[in-house]
Amino acid sequence: MNLLIDIGNTNLHWALHDTAGLGSMQGVRHGRGVPLDLLAAWETLEPPARVLIANVGGDRVGRAMARVVRAYWGLDAEFVAVHQGYQGLRVAYPEPARLGVDRWLALLAAHGRGAEAALILDAGTAATYDLLAPRGHHLGGLILPGVGMMCDSLLAGTQIPRGDLVSVSDPWASDTGAAVATGSLHALAALAERLYDRLAERLAAEYQGPAAMAPALLVTGGDGARIGPWIGRPLVLVPDLVLQGLALLAQDPHRVVDAGQAQAG
Repeated sequence: MNLLIDIGNTNLHWALHDTAGLGSMQGVRHGRGVPLDLLAAWETLEPPARVLIANVGGDRVGRAMARVVRAYWGLDAEFVAVHQGYQGLRVAYPEPARLGVDRWLALLAAHGRGAEAALILDAGTAATYDLLAPRGHHLGGLILPGVGMMCDSLLAGTQIPRGDLVSVSDPWASDTGAAVATGSLHALAALAERLYDRLAERLAAEYQGPAAMAPALLVTGGDGARIGPWIGRPLVLVPDLVLQGLALLAQDPHRVVDAGQAQAG
């Protein structure tokens, strides 16, 4: 059994992985540390063989996690790093290590799921968009503030009251706070539609098969379920997409790790 951990900017998600596949995803807000409810949940786990970690939450939470893993099970946590060309996935960045490891794992999972081409929207604290062309060719991506951060950036400089994101259901709002929340959802959804259409056009032009080459649209991240209904294109919600990428690595005996982060723990 392996323990797979995805440390984001705000939340930490984990799942168990064994020969039967990937278990159910669980999560907590990490606050740049290790929450007590996480420690309580892990006390009941059988000792894992390996602990693989994708960390974009910063060194502080990474070091804390490494200490917990060593204290609980006597293991060195394996912090995953981006590797150009791994399993045929070619990262568009001239310096692949500058691509967020969570984005790389999501691309790896999409490629591993058999998606010839895909747009991946990871709607978390930041909203990231990555485009995958056939044969594992990453075209690049975009980054915007996520829903909460987009709202906060406007509210911080105005006297507008905060809207309730959970209750947003109409395509337009009848009060100012809800208008900010609804506008943020529209903005992120509209960009997903625009990028999806551009990718579909490119594939149709280059591969002469618009139906066969229609890209997948994979939506993940904490706000994925909120944004998904606003996107007017066929999509699949995959909340554990990053963990699926980690599961692919867990099956590989060659350890794709960041030695610097491992030593820092």
